[in-house]
Amino acid sequence: MSTQDESGSDDRGQRPPSEAERRKARAALKLRENLARRKQQARARRAGEADMTEGLPAAGEQEPEA
Repeated sequence: MSTQDESGSDDRGQRPPSEAERRKARAALKLRENLARRKQQARARRAGEADMTEGLPAAGEQEPEA
């Protein structure tokens, strides 16, 4: 008699994931989260108005010293 989990898959013969497999799964999750965040940022930019700055705002309007 075999044991089955809630999804109906047989859990006999399964080994715990290796460190490399866990690392790969963690990296895939981070990439999906990053993609979702970037998509949300792009949607927010499209919904808002364009920035009215030209050049680098931190540069200011200073004259070069002679």
